[in-house]
Amino acid sequence: MIDKRQKAIIVDMIHPRISADESLSRLEELEALVETYGGLVVVKHYQKRRAPHPRTYLGKGKIEELGLEGQELGATIIIVNGALKPRQIYLMGEMLLPYKIQVWDRIDLILKIFAKHASTTEARLEIELASIRHMGPRIFGMGMELSRQGGGIGTSGIGETNTEIMRRHLKQRELSIKKKIESYAMVRAQHRKDRVRKSLKTVALIGYTNAGKTTLLNSLTGREEYAADKLFATLDTRVGELYLQDVGKSVLISDTIGFIQDLPPELLNAFASTLSEAKHADLLLHVFDASDRNRIQKEEVIIDILKRLNMTKIPRLLVANKSDLMSKPDKARLKKMHPEAILISASEQTGLQELTEALSSKLIP
Repeated sequence: MIDKRQKAIIVDMIHPRISADESLSRLEELEALVETYGGLVVVKHYQKRRAPHPRTYLGKGKIEELGLEGQELGATIIIVNGALKPRQIYLMGEMLLPYKIQVWDRIDLILKIFAKHASTTEARLEIELASIRHMGPRIFGMGMELSRQGGGIGTSGIGETNTEIMRRHLKQRELSIKKKIESYAMVRAQHRKDRVRKSLKTVALIGYTNAGKTTLLNSLTGREEYAADKLFATLDTRVGELYLQDVGKSVLISDTIGFIQDLPPELLNAFASTLSEAKHADLLLHVFDASDRNRIQKEEVIIDILKRLNMTKIPRLLVANKSDLMSKPDKARLKKMHPEAILISASEQTGLQELTEALSSKLIP
C-alpha cells in the first residue's frame, strides 16, 4: 500500500558543543511532531554551526543539498527545528523553489498541529492569534511579494503598499480576536469566583506534552476525554470532579495543553486564557513520563515554563506516570532522586489510591 502522507525532510542546527545523544533527541521530538501532524519524515539532517546564517539560517550548500535530496525522494516540505526570521524563511523558500519544496520552521509546524487538534472556539481563536503574531503576512501565503505597491480598488489610497494594507488588516483582526478571548476569560473568572464561594479546591495537571495527563484526568474523574499517544493531543481545558472519599469532599481537576521545549512567548501568551485555570489552581500535579530517557531534560523545560508564567509559588506535587514501563532498579533510582514523587500508571490505574490520599492531605485541612 502506498503511503500518501506528505513527505518531509527535517533538519536541525546543532551547536558543536551539543552531544550526539541530545542532537538525536531533538530530531526525534521534531519527527514525533511531524507524525502528529500527519506527515512522514523521509530524511533527518543536522548541521553543526555556532550560529545561524544571518540570511538563510542554514548554509547555502546545505540548502541546495536538501533541495536535491527532497526532489529525489518526493518531499514537499523542509522543516527547520528552530524559529526562522521572515527574511530567512523567504530566502530559503526562494532557493528551494526550483525543487518545489516549501519551508516551515518549528513554530509553523506546532501551529498547524494546534489548528488540526483544536475543538473549541476559544482554542481556535487562540491559535489564530498565535499565528498572526508569529507569521504575519505568511499566514496568507503571500510572502515578500507583499512589498509590491497596492493602490488599486479597495485600498485606502494610491501609493500604499500591500504590506501596509496587510499589516493594518492583521492588526484589526488581532484586536477582534483579543476581545472575543477576553469574554471567555471573564466567564472563567466568574466560574473561579463561584468555586471559591463554594469552597471548591482546584487541581491543575501540568507537564510535558504526551506525559499522560488526559489519561490521568479520565482515570481520576471518570471522564472519557480523547487521549492519544501523540504530542499535543489535548489543546482545550477539560475539567472533571474527583470525590475524595477519605475526607468526604470533592475537588476539581483541570487538564490543559502540554508543554514542549523552545516554546516562544507568542505561543504561551496566546494560550493565556486556557492556562489561567492552572495559574489560579490550589495545587499543580506535575505529571511526567517516568519511563522517558529524556525525563530530566523535560522536567527542566517544565520548571522554566512555570517561571515564565509566574507559577513557581503554587504548591506542586510530582506524579511519575507510566511507571509500569519501568524496571524495579529504575523505580528505585527515581524514588531516590525524587522521594516525594508518587509512582502511578494512569493507563493501568495503579498508584491512584496513594495519589488521592496525597491530594487529600495537601488540599483539605
